[in-house]
Amino acid sequence: MRPLDPRLLRYAAAARTFFCVGVVLGIVRTAATLAFCWLLSQAIVGAIAGQSLFELFPGILLLAGTGILRAGTLLAMDVASARGAATVKSQLRGKLMIGLARLGPGWLSTRNRVDVVTTAGPGLDALDGYFSLFLPQLILTAIATPLVITAIFLQDVMSGILVVIALPLIPVFMILIGLATQSVQRRQWVVLAQLSRSFLDVVSGLATLKIFGRQHRQATRIAALTEDYRVETMKVLRLSFVSGFALELIGSLSVALVAVSVGLRLIDGSLGLAVGLFVLLLTPEAFLPLRQVGTNYHAAADGIAAAEDVFEILDAAHCVAPEPPRTVGTARTLQARDLRFARVSVHYDARVAVDRFSAVIRAGRITVIAGPSGSGKSSLVAALLGFVPFDGQIEVAGAIGSDRSCGTLDRRALTAWAGQSSALLEGTIAENVALGDGEPDAALVRGALALAALPQLDPQSRVTVTGSGLSGGQAERVSVARAIYRGLTRYCPVLVFDEPSAALDCHAEAELLRGMRTLADAGYTVLIVSHRPAVIAAADDLIELGVAVHV
Repeated sequence: MRPLDPRLLRYAAAARTFFCVGVVLGIVRTAATLAFCWLLSQAIVGAIAGQSLFELFPGILLLAGTGILRAGTLLAMDVASARGAATVKSQLRGKLMIGLARLGPGWLSTRNRVDVVTTAGPGLDALDGYFSLFLPQLILTAIATPLVITAIFLQDVMSGILVVIALPLIPVFMILIGLATQSVQRRQWVVLAQLSRSFLDVVSGLATLKIFGRQHRQATRIAALTEDYRVETMKVLRLSFVSGFALELIGSLSVALVAVSVGLRLIDGSLGLAVGLFVLLLTPEAFLPLRQVGTNYHAAADGIAAAEDVFEILDAAHCVAPEPPRTVGTARTLQARDLRFARVSVHYDARVAVDRFSAVIRAGRITVIAGPSGSGKSSLVAALLGFVPFDGQIEVAGAIGSDRSCGTLDRRALTAWAGQSSALLEGTIAENVALGDGEPDAALVRGALALAALPQLDPQSRVTVTGSGLSGGQAERVSVARAIYRGLTRYCPVLVFDEPSAALDCHAEAELLRGMRTLADAGYTVLIVSHRPAVIAAADDLIELGVAVHV
């Protein structure tokens, strides 16, 4: 884990602003520290020399002013850190959402979604410690330490040499401690991700566990994972305390080395009292920022680890070239369009999911793509929507794409799609159906539900992300209704449904197919991926992957 990843400055503009403010405040604070130490040494020497309070008063006034200025820079840095952390977290989360949307479900299916959620949630929240404790000290180390050492050298070369000799000991121990911390911290992060995954799985399947009386076994498992997380956290804390003690000890011994040298030379008269006091006051300031960097590294480690995970996702999304936005000619009436596949191939690493597939999906007809599991049915849909890279060409209403990053926006604008899983949000059924519509049309929401064989559902009924209040088949049909609503409101000529009746009984499936027929008769290009006999029987055109095409 790098203390400062350059990608943070690239992906979060607020981080650059924070660093600029931090540098300015660091310079002001260092200047105030130098002035404070100089004025304090002069006041002490003057008092020893017998100066009156009246003579010392101007210096004491300046000393108070520099002290207030130094405290003010500390307060300003705290405020800048809090605001910088909040803004950076917001920017990274926003870019993470954009990156995940660009990568698409095809990429997300290869990752554990709970890990992604943990990274975007509590992981990025750990950046608070990174910005409030670690980065300010890192900035001070880069600014204050060289300036303070320079000031010591100008006053006393011998003390400057001793500081330069002792100072590298702290980074050496920091590196050794960091190497020991990295594996322990990563292990803690892995255990937290496992705990999050297990808890989410239990919550999702709690109803089933209760039915079969298995809920208590899962409680034991969660307790065991919680104990593992506690153990790993205590390991990190122990290492943190030991490393803090080691750094403090090294810093104290280094300051003591300079103090002994200054004291001996004060005794033999080779060093003046004013210079000796100034050097003694400045020496801890030369070591302090670097010591604080090492001490606060543990507080920032969680944020650094989560930020690295975010940067990996953003780097992957950056490799997917974005398309410039184009206007696709939104019509006020539906214009029937064919969907064409020309020698489309989809590869997953070394595995070929689809090999040179060509077909014309005609408007006003129901076309079913069938085939055994793994034959590439869903991969074709993913290629159409731009979720996976592909070779060949896909054309929708003249919008031709030759890979994932060419023509994707046009194809998506002309396509409404419902996937295999029902992705519901907390809210009403109407909000789920009209997702993304700023001004939902209540009549079209009811019409979409009717076409999805759900006329009996109240659009104002509330559902949860797990579909609480709906059966599995109803939750699937709400997703189908969402795609139909998009097609109706945005005049998308192509409607794609991936296994829409997988969880339905025969009666509900027949009702859904009647809705599909109504859409096809209205001029829509209806493409259904399914292996269900009733769906295949209702098809106008049937494409069986791996065998001859039947029309």
